[in-house]
Amino acid sequence: MSQRVPVPAGKLPQAGGRSLFEFADKSLALFNVDGRLYAIDDSCPHQGASLCGGRLEGRVIQCCAHGLRFDLASGYLLNSDKLKVANYPVEVVDDQAYIVIVPEESAP
Repeated sequence: MSQRVPVPAGKLPQAGGRSLFEFADKSLALFNVDGRLYAIDDSCPHQGASLCGGRLEGRVIQCCAHGLRFDLASGYLLNSDKLKVANYPVEVVDDQAYIVIVPEESAP
């Protein structure tokens, strides 16, 4: 069963922006790319470096530590399906954004 996590007040990024916040045991990075919201785990799957502060080009985030580049929409390393950062759908209802967390055992 999925869980809708409300984005805290003041953490909704403007176009081209990003924000970081904690939920349960997760550190989540939220990006606004041309008005579309993308949410990922903040930890790079390679060695755990923060992704939120990385270089953002369109919907691609580059890890500061080793330069790995991930597509925010799919979570996958560019040009590969071998390495993936967890990504989550974002819903906006009545001006409130929610990140939809799907438990791993329920994920397709």
